[in-house]
Amino acid sequence: MAFLADALSRVKPSATIAVAQKARELKAQGRDVISLGAGEPDFDTPDNVKNAAIDAIRRGETKYPPVSGIVPLREAIAAKFKRENNLDYAPSQTIVGTGGKQILFNAFMATLNPGDEVVIPAPYWVSYPEMVLLCGGTPVFADTTIDNGFKLTAEALEKAITPKTKWLVMNSPSNPSGAAYTREELRALADVLLKHPHVWTLTDDMYEHLTYGDFQFVTLAEVEPGLYDRTLTMNGVSKAYAMTGWRIGYAAGPAQLMKAMDTIQSQQTSGACTIAQWAAVEALNGPQDFVTKNKAIFQGRRDLVVSMLNQASGIKCPVPEGAFYVYPSCAGVIGRKGPSGKVIADDQDFVTELLEAEGVAVVHGSAFGLGPNFRISYATSEELLEESCIRIQRFTASLS
Repeated sequence: MAFLADALSRVKPSATIAVAQKARELKAQGRDVISLGAGEPDFDTPDNVKNAAIDAIRRGETKYPPVSGIVPLREAIAAKFKRENNLDYAPSQTIVGTGGKQILFNAFMATLNPGDEVVIPAPYWVSYPEMVLLCGGTPVFADTTIDNGFKLTAEALEKAITPKTKWLVMNSPSNPSGAAYTREELRALADVLLKHPHVWTLTDDMYEHLTYGDFQFVTLAEVEPGLYDRTLTMNGVSKAYAMTGWRIGYAAGPAQLMKAMDTIQSQQTSGACTIAQWAAVEALNGPQDFVTKNKAIFQGRRDLVVSMLNQASGIKCPVPEGAFYVYPSCAGVIGRKGPSGKVIADDQDFVTELLEAEGVAVVHGSAFGLGPNFRISYATSEELLEESCIRIQRFTASLS
């Protein structure tokens, strides 16, 4: 259609949203479908956070907010970065957006020119490359492997950087793999970045509070203070506090970048929902026991899913350090024939056959830039996860 912008031809719809929609359609037809595609906690928002929003409404906090966020929230964000990440930011160095997506989009829109490259480790969250393309940049993918835990190595980063590189995007813990970087692993990447002063880093720490066992979360600017002036540290309340629908993401970084992002946002949406911002103040400043309790539940689910998937024929599932995803390989079933008689040629065939045969909806790994794998979100009940894994075991056993 000639009326539409050329930029749309460069962008694909979200694969994760498409899987969720397909599952809903099959359920509407009466099919017994378990959807493991959604990336949101199944817990309710904590009561203290909900009550803070209700109190804000009653106080009449219903007017336009400042573009970059209300002062109490920007103060809470600066305090959070100091308390949890040993990072000193003034409230004026922070910005609040309508979800993490807007933070990312504003950063790219404010900095990318045609020909600028953005290094993105694969597998990656589906929106990173599409946002880069929409903002006129060029995504450059740095592949990881299952053997190194789906983590970017210093060697792979060095190889991906060119004179045109403007950003490196780091997501730890990762969507889709759950991989999280240790201090030593970030130190090795920082050493590469110090050699390339033209490269900025955007660290997406949205799953910071969802790491398991003895794993200690650290963020890049904390590991290497020399990168502070060219790092945008992004986070949000969606995952840790079960606030996906409240749509509050935030970031901190150099003042000049914050000002540029504020300019973009002022002509785009202006400030995020005032009521949601007051709720986020309570999430960051209030009791944190909700986070600790739910992390333990997620870890139990992770262990269940990893154990059961590794008992499925042809499936290999590494143990992720964080988030609420597993990213198993289905290389062992490629070439086998499914119940429909079709030969499974790739991970997209695998997830399609699995959905048709057993009613389990997962997302194919090629949507995240690395296959043959598939992503499962274990942000649902143990009962549904156990039933899903039984169905996957039955499905792989049926392949000839």
